[in-house]
Amino acid sequence: QVQLVESGGGLVQAGGSLRLSCAASGRTFSSYAMGWFRQAPGKEREFVASISYSGASTYYGDSVKGRFTISRDNAKNSVYLQMNSLKPEDTAVYYCGSFKFFRATQNIADAGSWGQGTQVTVSS
Repeated sequence: QVQLVESGGGLVQAGGSLRLSCAASGRTFSSYAMGWFRQAPGKEREFVASISYSGASTYYGDSVKGRFTISRDNAKNSVYLQMNSLKPEDTAVYYCGSFKFFRATQNIADAGSWGQGTQVTVSS
């Protein structure tokens, strides 16, 4: 399994943007589909976006569609989440996860590994 480390979180005003990064260890990064999830206080972990092994296919949760973009760079063993037009309800800890199989909406239980998470706070 790959080990994952997220970065790029922070405090931003509503309407602003942030770019999250997730760096993976290991030589087999391109053999994993990747996903971003988030968890707000008192809520369950929620699917945000997923990306296929090459990056050719991407899917998004309804709440972020049109505002967030997932991408990956296999040469850099990294996956990214560009977040635009941020809203206070986007406030959460954001996690990246690795998956053996690519699905449109990844199942939390199928994740092979998770990062430690990065906090995103959007002020109104």
